[in-house]
Order: sequence, then structure tokens, then C-alpha cells
Amino acid sequence: MMKYDVKDIALAARGKLHIEWAAREMPVLKLIQQRFSKEKPFKGVRIAACLHVTTETGNLALTLKEGGADLVVCASNPLSTQDDAAAALVEFGVPVFAIKGEDNKTYYNHIMAALDHKPNLTVDDGADLVSTIHQQKVDLIKDIIGGTEETTTGVIRLRNMARSGSLKYPIIAVNDAKTKHFFDNRYGTGQSTIDGIIRATNVLFAGETVVICGYGWCGRGVARRAQGLGALVVVTEVAPIPALEAAMDGFQVMPLREAAKIGDIFITVTGNEHVIDHDHFLQMKDGAILSNSGHFNVEINIPALEKLSKGKRQVRSFVDEYTLSDGRRLFLLGEGRLINLAAAEGHPASVMDMSFANQALCLEHLVKTKGTIKADIFPVPEDIDAEVGRLKLQAMKISIDTLTEAQKKYLASWESGT
Repeated sequence: MMKYDVKDIALAARGKLHIEWAAREMPVLKLIQQRFSKEKPFKGVRIAACLHVTTETGNLALTLKEGGADLVVCASNPLSTQDDAAAALVEFGVPVFAIKGEDNKTYYNHIMAALDHKPNLTVDDGADLVSTIHQQKVDLIKDIIGGTEETTTGVIRLRNMARSGSLKYPIIAVNDAKTKHFFDNRYGTGQSTIDGIIRATNVLFAGETVVICGYGWCGRGVARRAQGLGALVVVTEVAPIPALEAAMDGFQVMPLREAAKIGDIFITVTGNEHVIDHDHFLQMKDGAILSNSGHFNVEINIPALEKLSKGKRQVRSFVDEYTLSDGRRLFLLGEGRLINLAAAEGHPASVMDMSFANQALCLEHLVKTKGTIKADIFPVPEDIDAEVGRLKLQAMKISIDTLTEAQKKYLASWESGT
């Protein structure tokens, strides 16, 4: 009997339909899956994937399985699992350990269950899988070829591991591919974050003051979409260049201590802890909405909010009302976790198509280059990044120009001037 732990296996039929629906918008991954089914690049290879268990992830899992992989999947966030997708993958023969709303203990038990698979490749989103291996399952490292990392937060953690000499096998930073962060982070996070907030609250963005904490690629996307809905957008930053860019993109830029006084909706997308903190809560208006779209639920200092509050109640699904001692109410969405996955469905499949195409091709690259790459974190090979872009254009029926031989020669020379 295959081991698994999902909420309800009876949800599988609905999950299969949803995975099929997502596949319609994932033509690049479908082309890769067709090739993998013939070539079987992962035959005899065990893969452990710690990802948001969604319908899009379901299509990645089926692509890897089609390529011959012996695959197991666990959740990378306690609130991001789509229970029907998890059940469907079990029906497709993939062991899954993921339940939406699982507590912290269950979350890490599920990671340990995935590691019982003794993987040769790891696929991570946030680096909890890799971190657990290096802290509690060191004996597995000898059999691991390499891994991939999906998100900004995970790449930051892994770079810190590599810098300290703690990283013991090679990881490809899929997040840093141009066909990932330019599109997934900007358009995917931008749209899905707003989607999650609206589903949780049914609030009208038009006329609201929306404070975006962080102006990386995710922050850029969220700011632009909030602006498109008619919001007055304020950006807070700690780095001068992104702050300057936000100002030149037409947004107000100010310290968070000032923005806290005027904001109606706050969205954190920084990858850091306690971005919204004790002193900010004291400045906020009655009715302010707090949400996070960074990977971990540390960007809003929830323990500080609880200490300031005399009461807490759930007023809607994924909406907790905190009443402060002076009577003001602050509303925290999705327990401070990824709002786009806690209250909505995450990124649209069409952008995850490129992200997961990168994942599949990078895993194949690790198998092909087995034993030749040192333990470090590496960028996605340029030819893979370009191939994903080319395939996406092809799927969208968009043609582009090509350089002539004379143009190639000119770009490769230095002698020619005016």
C-alpha cells in the first residue's frame, strides 16, 4: 500500500478536473512532458518535492512522473495546499503528504515523511526541505545529486547556507531565471495577491490607500495591479534603488512609520521578518487590513499584535479581527501566511507554466551533469531560460525577428565604429 496523508481521498475526482483545467494554460510543460515520456530522463531517480500543492504543481508532478521519476510530494506551506489536487495526485500514483490548515508539527512530519523516500533530487519552495536535510537527515546527502529552489525566500536562505559553507549539494535557483521572476513574481504574485485579498474580504480597492512593503519583482507586480484597480499606492523600502524606481513609476514612497497612519490595506512582500511591527500597529487606523505575500508568516509581527490586543475573533474565512486596548480593530488575513494561496488559488497556470518548465528542465540538467557540479547555488543555465521563453512564445503563436549573419558579426566585433 502506498503511504500518503491527504484530507480526503474522495476529493480526487474534482482534483483531476482542476489539474486538467490548469493543463490547458500550461502548453510549455506539456511539450516537455511529451518529450520526457519518450526519453525517461528520470528513470531510477527518486525525487522529493516540497511545493505548494496546487493544480499547477499537479501538472509538474505528472510531468516528472512521465519522465520516469519515483516521486513524492509534500507541502511547502501549511495553508497553501489545495486538498482536491493532493487527493488527485495520490490517485495518479504519487505519494502526497499535505493537508490545508495542517499545524506546524504535522507540516514538519510531512517533510520527514517525504524524506523517508531517500531522494536523489530535491525540489524546494522556501528551502524547508533542504534545511531539514542538512539539520536532521545528513545521512541522505551522499545520495543526492542536486536540487532546485522555486522562490526568493528560499534562494536567500540557500545563499546564506552556501556562504557559510553549510550547503552540501548543488542547488539551481529557479527563482532567478528571467522566465520565472520577471513573470511569475511580477504578474503571478501581482494578480494572485490582489485576488486573495478580495476573496477574503470583498473589499473595493478603488479609493483605498494600499501600502506595499517591498518593491522587488513581487512588490512591483502587486503595486501595479492595485493601482489598476483605482487604489492610491504607497511603497515602503529599505533599499535606495528600488525606492527610486517606485517613485519614478509614479508611486508615493515614504517610511512605514508614516505610511502606517494613512494605509487602509497593507501588503508585505519582502522576505524579511517583522516588517510590520509593534510601533506600526499603534499608528494604524481603525479597520486597517494586514496581509502578507512573502513566503513565511513572519513579515507581520503577529505575537506583538496579539500582545497589543484585548480580543480576537474570526469574522470571515481567513479574516481575524484583533481589537486593541483603545478599541481600534486591525484585520489580519490568512494568519499572516501567503494570502494568494491561503485565501485564493495562487498564481495563474499560464505563469506557472514557465516556472515549472524551468523546474523540469533544471532537474534534467542536474541528472545529465551528475557529479560535475560542486555544492553551491547556481543560476538557471541560459540555454534553458531561453528555451522556456521560446516555447512560451511558440505556444502563444507569437513570432519574433532573428539576427542576420551580418548583425551577429557586428555584435561580436569591436573594430566597427560610426
